[in-house]
Amino acid sequence: MPQDLIVGLDIGTTKICAVVGEVRDQQLDIVGLGSAPTGGGLRKGVVVNIENTVKAIRRAVEEAETMAGCEIRSVYAGVGGGQTKVIHSQGIIAIKEREVTPADMDRVIDTAPHRGYPLRPEVIHTLVQEFLIDGQDGIKTGGHPRGAPGVQGPHRHRGRPGAQ
Repeated sequence: MPQDLIVGLDIGTTKICAVVGEVRDQQLDIVGLGSAPTGGGLRKGVVVNIENTVKAIRRAVEEAETMAGCEIRSVYAGVGGGQTKVIHSQGIIAIKEREVTPADMDRVIDTAPHRGYPLRPEVIHTLVQEFLIDGQDGIKTGGHPRGAPGVQGPHRHRGRPGAQ
């Protein structure tokens, strides 16, 4: 699949939809569509029959491939339903070298407690909102704190847990 193609997959309760877009002149042109009923494979956004769900995904993707004249190897999938939610959390670490390193940034994200996450589900996405160094807030993610001096590095983030 050429790099200028983007494929989206929406897994809904009643149908699966696939869409292929081609980037041309900084615009996205739709070049392929496919959809298939789930056949009762999902209920309220939760997979209840994996076989029917997989068949519907394959049918929708094949239809979109045929229309676009391409082979789909990867997609951006929409994940929704009652089993997902957003939890706000924050973590804190001691900065070992008195200067923030990329490893410190990874460590502080990993230490964020999962309060409010039922049964410790898999976190499928984390969006860092800001970093704080020695109580100084307002360090947005665009202004990474790499190389900043400090001894304590908390952060705030939003996590999206999902059913495993």
